[in-house]
Amino acid sequence: MEKDLMQLKGEIESNPTVDLILYPEGYCTYRELDELSDLAIQFDTTIVLGYRDDTNRDRVLIVNKNGETLLTRRKTPENEGLYMPSSATDGAEEYGYLLCREIFMGVEGLKGHEHLTIIFTPIGVGMFSEEQFTEWSEEARKIAMERKAMIIGTSHADGSYRNCGISIPIAYCFDENGEEVFLSKNDTRTRVLETDSRVTSFVL
Repeated sequence: MEKDLMQLKGEIESNPTVDLILYPEGYCTYRELDELSDLAIQFDTTIVLGYRDDTNRDRVLIVNKNGETLLTRRKTPENEGLYMPSSATDGAEEYGYLLCREIFMGVEGLKGHEHLTIIFTPIGVGMFSEEQFTEWSEEARKIAMERKAMIIGTSHADGSYRNCGISIPIAYCFDENGEEVFLSKNDTRTRVLETDSRVTSFVL
């Protein structure tokens, strides 16, 4: 988590042509929501991330270019069905949303969503093993193939699961056929993805 949205503000100001930004779970708190809305309007950019509410619980968030909140809900507890709504419509786009470990509810939980274009999976801390890295990325691939939609996810660059001392930052994108657009571990550079051409570049 970061105070004052420092990295997000720096990147949105430096990349004004980007029309959607994805950040991890728990990036900010409810106190920054008005500022996120103002940034979305100012830079004509949709912002997708996870935040902590006033009870310190994780919530989903999609704010569109008009500063409107398209989706917010609590994170689904373990061993429950995926909380709804888990999609949001913005013009011609229908976005799916799986927050962190909700990725393991995605195949079943998104079955009623037939027309998703992109599924977002903001993740909290990095992976704690190579095996977990493989498990999470393969689950994302499976969801992309099941829903015939692009899926894209990213974790924080630091912080370990329950302070286990190991953190492998992860970022991925699979297309609607489950083909790898990019799959990253231990590389904390910011990526820019052109969704039509599927070309990825790095923000230096």
